[in-house]
Amino acid sequence: MADTSLPASESPPQTRQYRASRLSGFFHRSETARGYALMSPTLAIMTVGILVPFIILLVISFWTRDGFGFDTTFTTNNYVRAWSEPIFGALLQRSFWISGVATLVTVLLCYPMAYYVAFHVHRNKMMWIILMTLPFWTSYLLRVFAWKVILGYEGVINSGLMTVGLIDQPLEFLLYSQEAVIITLAHAWAAFAILPLYVSLEKIDKSLLEAATDLGDGPVARFFRITLPLSMPGVIAACFLIFIPTTGDYITPALLGGPDGAMIGNFIQLQFGRVNNWPMGATLSIVLMLWISLIALVFLFITRKAQEKIA
Repeated sequence: MADTSLPASESPPQTRQYRASRLSGFFHRSETARGYALMSPTLAIMTVGILVPFIILLVISFWTRDGFGFDTTFTTNNYVRAWSEPIFGALLQRSFWISGVATLVTVLLCYPMAYYVAFHVHRNKMMWIILMTLPFWTSYLLRVFAWKVILGYEGVINSGLMTVGLIDQPLEFLLYSQEAVIITLAHAWAAFAILPLYVSLEKIDKSLLEAATDLGDGPVARFFRITLPLSMPGVIAACFLIFIPTTGDYITPALLGGPDGAMIGNFIQLQFGRVNNWPMGATLSIVLMLWISLIALVFLFITRKAQEKIA
């Protein structure tokens, strides 16, 4: 008689269908499971692209350089050095100052544009958004080089001022300075501020503004009592989207900053590159991430308390 039994590694169709039905029922009952299933590709990419490199960076930060190689003995000397040497603290303070000013300037410049599109444009709003963000479709590096030409010793600004007779010789402080880095960062990251600001302003219920007008509020009072508080989520998102990446930027300071405009990102890039001190570069990267996280938490706490007082 022929052996009709299935191998141990195979399951009858009824068993497979039963398991599939149980799995389907589990996902049908659990909203959390469905959410994690939908996010699983993103979580996998974030794990491979963010979490794993971060762990590697953290491990390397406890090593030391040994000639052309690394001494893998666990040590905190790099963190002690990062805390004790004044140059690292000075670079961090300068980076936070430049990034903070660039963030403030960008949000202040982009808020009126987003406000105008949200409240005064009634047709083809998407076209306005595209037109405002169109200059940012070009390469980031290309825009940095463009500002280098504009702010240069014989650039557009100096040439224009000399042509109209406002200055006799070119202004040397425009290029290779902190101001040049701030101007370039504010322009380069403007698109990342316009979009969240516009979305936040667009969601505001216009009937609230009409009610405030009926109760006697003028445009200024209406803005500070209703529009600004309700748009704060967009303002906070814009600040984070600009402050976090610009703090570690090294391309703009390298091309436009000069000695006075160098930031911590330039020093980190130097450690991984020319100096070949990967442990120190990893340590500075971890320290920078910790400081940014702390500043972000403090900023969130302050804004939340301010919103509670306004409410």
